[in-house]
Amino acid sequence: MLATVWPERAAWLARAFWPGPLTLVLPRAENVHRLITGGQDTVAVRVPAHPMAQQLLTAFGGGIAAPSANRYGRISPTRAEHVREEFGAEVRVVLDGGDCKLGVESTIVACLDGKVQLLRPGAVTLSQLERVVGEVLTEKTAQTPRVPGSAGAHYAPTTPLSVVATDELGELVASLTGAGQRVGVLAQHPPTRAYRLTTWINGGARPENYAHDLYAHLRTLDKAGCARILVQEVPADERWDAAYDRLHRAAAATGAELADDDDSVAAGVPG
Repeated sequence: MLATVWPERAAWLARAFWPGPLTLVLPRAENVHRLITGGQDTVAVRVPAHPMAQQLLTAFGGGIAAPSANRYGRISPTRAEHVREEFGAEVRVVLDGGDCKLGVESTIVACLDGKVQLLRPGAVTLSQLERVVGEVLTEKTAQTPRVPGSAGAHYAPTTPLSVVATDELGELVASLTGAGQRVGVLAQHPPTRAYRLTTWINGGARPENYAHDLYAHLRTLDKAGCARILVQEVPADERWDAAYDRLHRAAAATGAELADDDDSVAAGVPG
């Protein structure tokens, strides 16, 4: 067992969303080493749906604890080639199961002290959680567990990134390129005019497709030789919450030194 307690509402969530993109934070069992949990008394557990992940877990006969396949604070990988590009010969073996189906990390929910708390938005939305368990807290407190991707600055390209309001995007691109800067743009529509010195990516207006391609698009822009990356603000809609969260953390990393990785590590168990 990975947890000392399996709350009723955690069981409801597991039945509703496992295997799938939901991580549950639970009280740590004594046999789970604190090195795995970052010294915390909680453990993050997920049952992945990907067939290759299922086969790997079955081969190991239990849970696997592992960090994300990217350098701390940087853009998450969604393809095997992203891992190879980032680590090169430092990683001897990469299991290639194809592109990530969803493109963003799992939703993380804590089930502690009789409460359910959303710690990180993902593919499973707040309203979907509430339909299963009722009230879900969203405000963080001093007692909120640390979880992967919860740092204020995270998911960042090496190129400075800014999130820009829709009605300001075109004017800012024109101003920067007019001053001779090369600019990368991630928008939800094609450009309305021809801009010089610009690499423009239309991420589309469908939240699922946008999230699926988000990290791949950011990696493309990061390699385009731009001085800045401008990202059009995403809509205020819970279907966009995961993308909103990742983009604003990426923007917060601009000009900031990323701290050493102290996130807790998620452990998965086969379903």
